[in-house]
Amino acid sequence: MSTIWPQDLGGTKGPKYKKLAETIRSEVDNGGLSVGTKLPPVRELSFQLGITPGTVARAYSILTDEGVLQAEVGRGTYVAAKQKPVLDDVWARQLHMHEVKNPDHISLFSPRIADMGQVAAIRKALRQVAEGPDLSFLSYPTRSAYQPVREAVVNWLSELPLGSLNEQDVVLTHGGQSGLMVVMQALLKGPQPTILVEDLSYAGFRRAAELLRAKVVGVAMDDQGILPESLEHAARKTGALVLCTSPEVHNPTGLYTPLERRQEIVKVARRHGIQIIEDDCYRMGDPRAPSYRALAPELGWHVSSISKSLTPSLRVGFALAPQGRGPDLRRVAEHGYFGLAQPLAALTCIFLGDPHTKVLAKAVQKEMARYVRVAVNTLGGFDLTWDDQVPFVWLRLPSGWRSAAFTRAAEGQGVQIRSADEFALRDGRAPNAVRIAINAHVSLAVFEGAMLRLRALLDNPPEQISV
Repeated sequence: MSTIWPQDLGGTKGPKYKKLAETIRSEVDNGGLSVGTKLPPVRELSFQLGITPGTVARAYSILTDEGVLQAEVGRGTYVAAKQKPVLDDVWARQLHMHEVKNPDHISLFSPRIADMGQVAAIRKALRQVAEGPDLSFLSYPTRSAYQPVREAVVNWLSELPLGSLNEQDVVLTHGGQSGLMVVMQALLKGPQPTILVEDLSYAGFRRAAELLRAKVVGVAMDDQGILPESLEHAARKTGALVLCTSPEVHNPTGLYTPLERRQEIVKVARRHGIQIIEDDCYRMGDPRAPSYRALAPELGWHVSSISKSLTPSLRVGFALAPQGRGPDLRRVAEHGYFGLAQPLAALTCIFLGDPHTKVLAKAVQKEMARYVRVAVNTLGGFDLTWDDQVPFVWLRLPSGWRSAAFTRAAEGQGVQIRSADEFALRDGRAPNAVRIAINAHVSLAVFEGAMLRLRALLDNPPEQISV
């Protein structure tokens, strides 16, 4: 066995885990490792090669995800029997075909999170779901049947400052955007209700409101979030029913609202009977202040998902009602879509109920932070707002650049980013800035190359300003 391992791995260029994975894959393909062959334990092989156990574990994980290897609890890791390509492999190749054709192209539109083992965990959970009772695949979702799923969500959120929370306050949604829609439907009334948002805010607030025929009004903000005096003025002028805000990770600037400012906002909301919807989907690290649901138990609605912490592909989100408002939220969900599909609900219960999933989420945070630091090290000489627990950075452009022109120039260099205009209200003004999301689906070297291309543009603004 030991003769197949690359003894010079310690001195190889590039990620060692990739070199090891390539070696094992090649040996399987050429018959050097036959089906059923047991591979050395992680620590044993890491000692042989002079590398960290984590490097070996990552190589094994990649090959397990590909189906080259299979891991059995208590028995070890073996060469798997070859299988025909499954449909999702075909879809994956089609979805990423444009990137394969043009390896210099990189999308930094939306965060793409690193796989730190959650893919394998999801596959394992899917196998458990597939082996579930027959009738579970033939029945409508019911409130009582899904109680264990909601309890798993409560446990998943148990370390957050959300105030008193039980499973009856939770509604499962199809991602964070669906959660926003469900809460707005539970709250809005009248022929054309008004929703307040930050002047610069997540476009999903506006889109959800427009679908529900609500009017959207911007509220002025500073580097700590919404200005209480501006909120007071907007509340008096519009009679708004709802405030949508992202106090932990403001999208797109990455700023957060400290406790003192949140308390002032709560006072205004209470005076005018405004319900507060807190969008907490972009936070990857620990919260820095109590949520509005904790600060104002009668007014605070909370929406989050696992899209930025584990995976966006499952489309699993959570809407949390204030105390006593759970029935209003459930009514909307049950009348609108009955509930999550049974296999997805079962998968959510298994996945979030596994204590190791929180370990995976921490590993994702740590890996994403590495990419953030590369962005900061490359672009830090410019006016950059960042946090290593936020999967994007906010760049205020230097003199000579307009956001629209810069995004076009960046795309010409194969880097797609978002202009501040995409986050402004239709009649609002956008700052001269761009949002750059973290893409951990590519190597750090490829990501750094994209940052260097952006820096070259920033260092060389056009002689004539274009708009």
